[in-house]
Amino acid sequence: MASTPTLEFEKPIFELEKQIDELKKMAGDQHLQVDAEIAPLEQKLTALRQEVYRNLTPLQRLLVARSPKRPFTLDYVRLCFTDFIELAGDRLFREDAAIVGGWARLEGETVMVIGHQRGRDTKENLRRNFGMPHPEGYRKALRLMKLAEKFHVPVFTMIDTPGAWAGLGAEERGQSEAIARNLFEMNRLQVPVVATVIGEGGSGGALALGVADRVLMMENSVYSVITAEGCAAILWKDGKSVEMRERAASALRITAPELFDLKVVDEIVPEPVGGAHVNHEAAAAALQEALIRNLEELRKLKPDKLVRRRREKYLRMGQWAE
Repeated sequence: MASTPTLEFEKPIFELEKQIDELKKMAGDQHLQVDAEIAPLEQKLTALRQEVYRNLTPLQRLLVARSPKRPFTLDYVRLCFTDFIELAGDRLFREDAAIVGGWARLEGETVMVIGHQRGRDTKENLRRNFGMPHPEGYRKALRLMKLAEKFHVPVFTMIDTPGAWAGLGAEERGQSEAIARNLFEMNRLQVPVVATVIGEGGSGGALALGVADRVLMMENSVYSVITAEGCAAILWKDGKSVEMRERAASALRITAPELFDLKVVDEIVPEPVGGAHVNHEAAAAALQEALIRNLEELRKLKPDKLVRRRREKYLRMGQWAE
């Protein structure tokens, strides 16, 4: 079924989907056989999706990563894991719905899953604060990580946020300290940690769940120190024009292939043709396979070696040769 296009470059895809749907509806109403007419159109639709998504610019990939139709953390939890039990609260101030987490099973093995959670409509986005956590969200995440470590359980994190919330209350309650504490503690967790950027990974708000033994990126996700709009506003005093945002997105090297080449991420998880938003189940199946495979490899390492290799991994990112 054709859906309303949210992205300008997807309009040709939408128009072809609409044409196919209209043919199917007409055939159903008039009891006609139109398989011969529909088959080439569906082949053309597949080819068009491949062509469009093969040639996305960095800004277009950013827009895909932000799509409200993409699977969010709780969607992946439902599709990749079983027996999820959500745990709430940071035991200090309050519950922050912008980060969700709890016990789950991956192929029968107990794991801890933690991730940013956005909403698909205005009401849900307000409750989730558009996926931008307060300090208590990060403190909840850390509480769950330490709980997993206590019971020798691996940790999976899912990153999908424009950044940490920068409101007055968040600053008063120690936003920067909460993020820094997570970076420090994640660096020395003595259990396997696998992080996946499933949508938009923005700034320290993303990195607070991103210090891991393996960092994966969904094919159409992005990972950056600042948003393209923020970068363009700072450097060129124009964060609104498409040209400046495109320039910033290209300069920041935010896409999965670029970050893989830079060795910032360890693996790119393929998405269905047309993006994860067209087939949540297929995207989740690819991610589940990658999570299981990476966990099997990390399970072979002793805790002290895990920690040492994790530290070395991040130290290498700051090295360069003249």
